Amino acid sequence: MPNKRQPRHGSMQVWPRKRAARAYPRIRGWANSSEKKALGFAGYKVGMTHVLIVNNVKASRTKGEEISAPVTIIECPPLKVAGIKVYTNTSYGLKPKTQINAKNVDKELVERKISNPKKHNEENLAKLTEKDFDSLSLVVYTQPKLINLKKKPEIFEISIGGSKEDQLSYAKEKLGKEIAVSDVFAEGNQVDIHSVTKGHGFQGPMRRFGITKRRHKSEKSIRNPGSLGSWCGQGHYMYRIAHAGQHGYHTRTEYNKQILKIGDKPDEVNVSGGYLHYGNVKNHFIMLRGSVGGTAKRLIRFNTATRPNHKITKEAPQITFISTGSKQ
Repeated sequence: MPNKRQPRHGSMQVWPRKRAARAYPRIRGWANSSEKKALGFAGYKVGMTHVLIVNNVKASRTKGEEISAPVTIIECPPLKVAGIKVYTNTSYGLKPKTQINAKNVDKELVERKISNPKKHNEENLAKLTEKDFDSLSLVVYTQPKLINLKKKPEIFEISIGGSKEDQLSYAKEKLGKEIAVSDVFAEGNQVDIHSVTKGHGFQGPMRRFGITKRRHKSEKSIRNPGSLGSWCGQGHYMYRIAHAGQHGYHTRTEYNKQILKIGDKPDEVNVSGGYLHYGNVKNHFIMLRGSVGGTAKRLIRFNTATRPNHKITKEAPQITFISTGSKQ
């Protein structure tokens, strides 16, 4: 018989199961896009409702009929560009070379977020040429004050699509200015959702991994695993064994969520009595099909889909009804 050698297959994406470093994630993988625009955006999770849509999937048995679909509302006040990050290629990948900071940034960013703000060097942008970089990204910050959510903004980077010439001209155009969600995405687009899930603290193995409760005549513990593993040469328990620990508040990514609607009229989606733990929508919003990780008021980041699903239609289905009934 041949000696079949096969390495382990399982993904290590969700390990270690520990608390996220911060309440909103960073994005390190971006889609390759030839369009001259920002490749991502961010908004605050409002809550869920349901809509009636006309099914436009060709192979579906209910094509052309009205179906119900759960949706998540994300409020997206405009982002503001605080700077431009310049990257160059090295043998170890892209490395930051310099950063060009905008002159006119909000006082909330300086007073509440950045402890040692750098002086603006906007005049250096005129000297920047295509030979000086391999990639550019925008340093943007949120404006939660526009929706009366809080005062402290979040700050992060967003990649830019297109050629080096497109990236440079787009960065020059947007430095110190606002970017709206409608400038980046359109209805029907697929996006990847990056969020930090709802935290549940320290939990036991039954709730954390879904193992079964042991029979009533088991010795010692009842809600613990029956075996801690056969191999002990490594000197510690293997990660595969279900143990108690942190449950929730993890950074997670969901691929290929479809944008059903982008709007600037909050009354279209506001429900009676307001959304639980949030209130009413006051600014621009997007409507995503399906659920999104995280609690209400948490920042959700989304970017152009890196591996879009060809089975999802490119055109958004027609919405015939949006439920605005009370969610209390």
